[in-house]
Amino acid sequence: MIDNQRARQLGECFAALHRGLSGGFIMPNAWDAGSAILLAQAGFPAIATTSAGIAFSLGRPDYCEDPSLAVPREMMFARIAEIAEAVDVPVNADLEAGYGDTPEAVAATVSEAIACGVAGANIEDRNPVTGSPYDPGLARERIAAAVAAVGAGGRPFVVTARCDAGLVGGTIEEAILRLRSYQTAGAGCLFAPGFSDLGSAERLLGELDAPFNFVAGLGPSTAAPRDLIALGARRISLGGSIARAALGLVRAAAEELRELGTIDFAKRQIPQDQLNSIFTAARKRSG
Repeated sequence: MIDNQRARQLGECFAALHRGLSGGFIMPNAWDAGSAILLAQAGFPAIATTSAGIAFSLGRPDYCEDPSLAVPREMMFARIAEIAEAVDVPVNADLEAGYGDTPEAVAATVSEAIACGVAGANIEDRNPVTGSPYDPGLARERIAAAVAAVGAGGRPFVVTARCDAGLVGGTIEEAILRLRSYQTAGAGCLFAPGFSDLGSAERLLGELDAPFNFVAGLGPSTAAPRDLIALGARRISLGGSIARAALGLVRAAAEELRELGTIDFAKRQIPQDQLNSIFTAARKRSG
């Protein structure tokens, strides 16, 4: 477990990234300790967890209609803690919809995330069971409860309010209204997946005066992180894109082996001695 002093330092660092005057930053998403270490070693100032990547790594679906198939809360938090402990950079946790409908449930979830040592977290405004957005008033109360939990936790922590209107057929106008409400509730960063094309990004950034996260690699959007940052985005995440790409390599390798009997896919592997060196160094740093 990350000690309180180190967690505070990471929280301050993460908060400073959102206040920074030097432009935006890219925050790729990890799904286990190994992927987290490799992403941190690449020099990114922060990384995030991906609930989709974690689900897939456990052989479970993401956003499934049957809650019994989803990743259980305790299993998700075990993986979040594993990722946070593996790296020396701030980690933002994907907490999905907060593991409960009520503001009290969201507050408890954020408090647990703070205890894991992460420096921030996303809270979604879509009911994971029904797939529909929460009532706007309730959605705002849920963000306010998350912010209150941060205050009780006593250390820097960025609450990102995620509006899923763009993923369920809603309009950008609806997203803007909801995000303004979440900002007044105290959210430190705003996020609206489904509106990541450059035109939509420009409008969101023009109408919302707050640090904004855009996700690259989700759905049909081809906007590059550098172009979104050039528009004024503070933070770019990748969601489950890297995890899905890694699984794509697994499937391509299997197809090559089955159909051709060759191993050209192995040319892209990281050599064993390099991985041993990387992970040995990481474990020594983490104690």
